[in-house]
Amino acid sequence: MQSTRIIIEPGRSEKNYWRDLWLFRELFYILSWRDIKVRYKQTVIGAAWSIIRPLLTTIIFTIVFSRVAKLGSVSGAPYSILVFAGMLPWQFFANSLSEASNSLIGNANLVSKVYFPRMIIPASSIITSFVDFAISFLILLGMMVFYQYMPSTKIVLLPIFILLAFIAAFGIGLYITALNVKYRDFRYIIPFIVQIGLYITPVGFSSTVVPEKWRFWYSLNPMVGVVDGFRWCIISEPLYWPSLVTSFSMTLLFLVIGIFYFRRTERSFADNI
Repeated sequence: MQSTRIIIEPGRSEKNYWRDLWLFRELFYILSWRDIKVRYKQTVIGAAWSIIRPLLTTIIFTIVFSRVAKLGSVSGAPYSILVFAGMLPWQFFANSLSEASNSLIGNANLVSKVYFPRMIIPASSIITSFVDFAISFLILLGMMVFYQYMPSTKIVLLPIFILLAFIAAFGIGLYITALNVKYRDFRYIIPFIVQIGLYITPVGFSSTVVPEKWRFWYSLNPMVGVVDGFRWCIISEPLYWPSLVTSFSMTLLFLVIGIFYFRRTERSFADNI
């Protein structure tokens, strides 16, 4: 059995940081599996929470936007499927952001005592949210069977938008978790951001209702392109390509900013945590 030896010397961690990410991949697996196992530990209904939360939100949004506001689906798909198709990426993003932002604080003992690339911790926390996403996706398939609705053939492109949602959560999560180590106020700010984001992202409605002159500014929200992409793949809802390009650009920008700020402040984590 081949063993790996880590030698700590001045400047080495900076020079070989990205290589160390691969060398410590087993720690990534361990942390991910640990988070998955303890996610719903000592809860009455356990993993069923990953089904109940998006399902209840979908029911409420369907009633409010479909029955009260009289909005509909451009593609002709059942409105509840339109909502749930938007709820999937948003729930994944929101859960990932919440988990990643508190991940370093939750692993304070590990961060302050052992050397490893700290980026592993927020990355592993996002995997936990992906498990919830996978469970919720099965509910979407069940809804399609119930409504006898056949998804679009473009559904094969869905992994592209799942990856885009992951990148958005990872980039913003890196930035916020680094801020949270130094400024603990962010533990109270994040739930507020997530709550507001639910209503400024086209989760309960189609983004086609947004006037053309506001589409660019609306698309500065990186999750707009992701949600629209999910619906385009699943129910053939029209995809506004300039919006997708803008959201994609903002996602990459947040990723670069997140990595840059995280790496710049990483040395002080052990002291501040």
